[in-house]
Amino acid sequence: MNLEKSCGAVIYRRIGENLEFLSISDKNDGHWGFPKGHVEINESEEETAIREIFEETGLKVNLINGFRVSVEYSIKQGTMKEVIFFLANVENQVVHIQLEELNDFKWASFQFAKQLLSYKSSKDVLEQAWKFIAKSK
Repeated sequence: MNLEKSCGAVIYRRIGENLEFLSISDKNDGHWGFPKGHVEINESEEETAIREIFEETGLKVNLINGFRVSVEYSIKQGTMKEVIFFLANVENQVVHIQLEELNDFKWASFQFAKQLLSYKSSKDVLEQAWKFIAKSK
């Protein structure tokens, strides 16, 4: 069994009293999810997440300590993929998506982001992030 590993993050920002979450649309399949990408040699999970987020969105994020969620799924016969998601926040930055890989992006409330996301696993990760943020207040 082959294993691929990617890292990324649920990214949020505060607008007044409200939180907005960033979702991105993949150019290959049009699915909505979170920024993520493959781990490179000698790179930590956190370094991968920060690099991939910057490459895909142009955002310089701050990872939030204490949040790490692993999702595993089969991408093809004989190959499993593990994706590690962190939680990150940004302030006063403009998104510049990587046009080679992404179609679009949206900042959205928790409820709208949850509806927008394509996969149940992404919705579950968002839910866990939402609860983590609420507990941290």
